[in-house]
Amino acid sequence: MISQISDHELINAYIAGQQSSLEKLIHRHKSRVFAYILMVVKDKELAEDLFQDTFIKVINTIRSGQYKEEGKFIQWVMRIAHNLIIDHFRKSNRLPLIENNNDYDIFEKVRIPVESVEEMLITEQIHKDVKKLIEYLPKEQKEVLVLRHYSDMSFKDIAELTNVSINTALGRMRYALINLRKLVKENDVILSV
Repeated sequence: MISQISDHELINAYIAGQQSSLEKLIHRHKSRVFAYILMVVKDKELAEDLFQDTFIKVINTIRSGQYKEEGKFIQWVMRIAHNLIIDHFRKSNRLPLIENNNDYDIFEKVRIPVESVEEMLITEQIHKDVKKLIEYLPKEQKEVLVLRHYSDMSFKDIAELTNVSINTALGRMRYALINLRKLVKENDVILSV
């Protein structure tokens, strides 16, 4: 089974000439990497290009023998994706804004089963209101909140991806939640149906 073979074993098999191992490795992590890229760039075509660039860089690094196995393959891939996104925005002289986009919904993972159309509309409005409020958070707090709740990343992974300590990532999340609560209160957003 693919899920029982570690990333390390797949990389070694690929280095030994087994091309299908690389396909398995990419397939294992593609949804998480692509979701992260798309969340940041807000453009499906650009996300696809950056996703391909990410794995081209991964392949070239492994082929050249420069990949150092530390048991953190996905974090390494996410770091490459993150750096390519930053490079893209530097080249285009614009900063990414996290906006609501019909391609994804940050709160789909927390949708509550609803029984009536009225409850469904109320829940949808609550999610829209909260997403609008998230936009007012400082960039670093917003990034940690979205990575934790949308990409379902651990604080350790978030810390590595954003190049900060775990305590800093935890602190940013704490302040994001405190600030979000203040914004909810100030804007009279009701968070329950």
